[in-house]
Amino acid sequence: MAGGPTWHRRCDVTATPWADAAPLRLGGRPRRLVPFVVGYEPIPEGVSVAGGSFFRFLLEPVTAAAVVFDEGWVLVDGGFDPARIRDRDRRVASFDYENYTPLVPAGDPLVEQVADAGLDWSDLAAAAITHVHFDHTGAARLLAPDQPLLLQEREWEHVHTVDDARAGFLFVDDVVRDGLSVVTLDGDTELAPGLQAIDTSGHTPGHQSFVIELGERTVVLAGDAADLRRNVTDCVRCGSTVGEGGDERADAAIRRLHDLDARDGVEVWPAHDPNWGPWREVIADRA
Repeated sequence: MAGGPTWHRRCDVTATPWADAAPLRLGGRPRRLVPFVVGYEPIPEGVSVAGGSFFRFLLEPVTAAAVVFDEGWVLVDGGFDPARIRDRDRRVASFDYENYTPLVPAGDPLVEQVADAGLDWSDLAAAAITHVHFDHTGAARLLAPDQPLLLQEREWEHVHTVDDARAGFLFVDDVVRDGLSVVTLDGDTELAPGLQAIDTSGHTPGHQSFVIELGERTVVLAGDAADLRRNVTDCVRCGSTVGEGGDERADAAIRRLHDLDARDGVEVWPAHDPNWGPWREVIADRA
């Protein structure tokens, strides 16, 4: 990746384990969940669904969400950094893949939708990312030192051990830079009352999903453990996995999400389904 950090640079930046980190600046419980659509990408069906076609492409939304508490809020995922796409040289250096083109509407969709939701960036307690693929890490650019980036310890290790960042579909300097505070989780972790990270590894070694309790309903943001709703309903894992045992871990992850979705009052939201209601409503509202 042109202009990317060196191996030594990556090793100089350390993370803080959750047990040693300060509590998140949140008060009360989650009161609302605000969905965002911050871009699009053409993805072969076989990447999203194991056994799917690699000839059929889906135009999938790139999504994020705000978990809004009585006091403060948490951002889950964050799409692309638009600066990589607006600048031609950076775009070519960052996204030189065959049959892949990142698409971002004019402006900065994440910043604009956060403002439209009545949220203030100064009240952001943390950004939690499902995994380190570049269509999820772009919001890290907006974080102040007292707004930690939360990811699984195994994902942090993955960032430091992947041999080819381009082939790994990640931008190391999104998540490893001076002034960014990284906090690592170890499996299932209660982040605050009503907000839990759960292990759904397989798509990447440290992939995580998030469970948000909203009164009489619970929403699970699946991330790429379930790109599409049919991953959940048919209990079919994602088609893209990383590392030894990745397929088996992804199978376990989708079974976990399928079982959660079967519970009364629980909704599992797929990260990239163009037909999933909450994402379609965002698109319709902004059209």
